[in-house]
Amino acid sequence: MTHQDRAWVAEPQRRVPVAYQADVVVAGSGPAGIAAALAAARSGATVRLLEMHGCLGGVWTAGMLAWMFEMHQPGIPREISLRLDRRGARIGSDPNRYTYDIEEMKILLEEMCSEAKVQFQLHTRIAGAVVDRGRVTHLLTESKSGRQACAAGCFVDATGDGDLAAFAGCGFDLGRNPSGECQPMTYMALVSVRDAEAVSPYVSFWKGDLSHRKTAVEGLLTEMRRAGLEPSYAKPTLFQVRDNLLALMINHEYGVSAIDADDVTRATVSGRAEVNRVFRGLRALGGVWDGMDLVATCEHIGVREGRRIHGLYTITRDDLVKGRRHEDSICRVSFGVDVHCTNPHRGKGQEPSPIRMQPYDIPMRSLVAKDVSSLLLAGRCISGDFIAHSSYRVTGTAAATGQAAGVAAALSAQQGKAPAELEWSDIKPKLQAITEAQPAGGR
Repeated sequence: MTHQDRAWVAEPQRRVPVAYQADVVVAGSGPAGIAAALAAARSGATVRLLEMHGCLGGVWTAGMLAWMFEMHQPGIPREISLRLDRRGARIGSDPNRYTYDIEEMKILLEEMCSEAKVQFQLHTRIAGAVVDRGRVTHLLTESKSGRQACAAGCFVDATGDGDLAAFAGCGFDLGRNPSGECQPMTYMALVSVRDAEAVSPYVSFWKGDLSHRKTAVEGLLTEMRRAGLEPSYAKPTLFQVRDNLLALMINHEYGVSAIDADDVTRATVSGRAEVNRVFRGLRALGGVWDGMDLVATCEHIGVREGRRIHGLYTITRDDLVKGRRHEDSICRVSFGVDVHCTNPHRGKGQEPSPIRMQPYDIPMRSLVAKDVSSLLLAGRCISGDFIAHSSYRVTGTAAATGQAAGVAAALSAQQGKAPAELEWSDIKPKLQAITEAQPAGGR
């Protein structure tokens, strides 16, 4: 047997049942996917939303991020903030910086999808794509139901890592050019303390206040070192989630590729081990840490960077420097360049940036896949370079790209046109209707 024979096996051909058909199928239910599904449904499309975890929300829920950026974006991002308020489920009045109750977020997103008649399916992984003459016709999934196909008039890749686009054969970039280094991942956890007021000097976001963040980070780092610990992230952070429940962000996993299962496994195991070491170390100090409990660790490690899929327009560093405007703007980004050190030997925090960024537009064209038709991109897998991605990757902006992709996907299916063939004059008023709508429903 040759080495080539050992390296490959032939998978038997099989007939895959088409289990579902919809106008729009959205892959991934993170911030971008949720917004895409809701926007498409509210635009009159039938929608199928697929999620590999046991809850909707992606990094907001399975990733236990518990910390929001850029949720001032009009439309669905702002609506989610207001509906969290109604539930008493967020801390902080600034739409650009607040924490939220993760369990309430899970229920809220399910309610919003149900209200919009989005058909969602959990525990379902994207496993492939069928492409016919340059057009994606079906998405393939694996679940307890076996291998199935979903047909749609248009698809949205909101997987974060661009999985669907890659299966469809789209070109992409990964990491920093030319080294390929990616930003580190972060493993999140929730902890509870007996006396939250006593711990508050070490909490960066306490009762909605960020003013003492620097001293809180420095104080927490000093406490960790007093316990004999040196964190992998140079700016260890505690956020108040609710009462005495805190989110713990102390971890960086370096040199990890989001599209390599072995890498992600090692990063997950390493991150969980560090969280446990830090928790035990702090509790052993006693004092304000006495009685501290580890409540939960995240289901999925937080990924900052995966594939950046090639689109009709690539957002670049130059767009940020010039504050570029576009006629087909779907949102404006004000979040700065935020590159977490890709190599721990060069630092374990954020890399200093010489770029003087100005608010810039994300154009609709950067959401349209270049290499196949009937596929739109949403979230951090849209078309951009390494520097631009570090700015637009945050969750509020991801949701804004999602709602634009959802509107365009609905129009694509309804008009029988590829996304690249749609007129901006048709997309713009539909998107405005979504962004200007008054939030409804919920408690």
